[in-house]
Amino acid sequence: MNIEMILSVCLGVGLAASAGFRLFVPLFALSLAAYFGLIPLNDTWLWLGSLSAVVILGVASVVESVSYLVPVVDNLLDTIAVPLAGVAGTLVMASTLADFSPATTWALAIVAGGGAATAIKTTSAATRAVSTVGTAGTINPAIGMVETGAAIGLSAVSIVFPIIGMVIAVLGIVLLIWLFVRLKRQFAK
Repeated sequence: MNIEMILSVCLGVGLAASAGFRLFVPLFALSLAAYFGLIPLNDTWLWLGSLSAVVILGVASVVESVSYLVPVVDNLLDTIAVPLAGVAGTLVMASTLADFSPATTWALAIVAGGGAATAIKTTSAATRAVSTVGTAGTINPAIGMVETGAAIGLSAVSIVFPIIGMVIAVLGIVLLIWLFVRLKRQFAK
């Protein structure tokens, strides 16, 4: 395994974890990076670096992020986004993996990419649900802004510093699980 392969795995995990916060933000970031030649994509994913993909994913990112600021809508989006996060994480990871066999690519994409995105999305959705019950949704817009900021920040760090992005992603998963447990205990009192 060479350094390019290791960096592609780190990039994929970081972007996949970002997909756990917002489905379209890491795809948009990857699309922008590919469009400007910062990141090479697998041959089957070259379309992601096209101008039309940049525009479509940019609009989708803005619409999704703004929608999470609206109470009730945020919980409805979570019901759709939890299963889709695994798909988005898998696709983002698959698009970044370099020099792996197809079997290894998809195994890593499903397990690491889909797993990271699903873990983060499930935990953040559960945290939002606990917040909705405990605060009648009054702090949900703040949670939505933090999640969007995390998606943007983690995507940017993962593209520029893939190893650091992966470390942040792993630490983020642990932190989110801890936060969920803490909120659940606090509102259970």
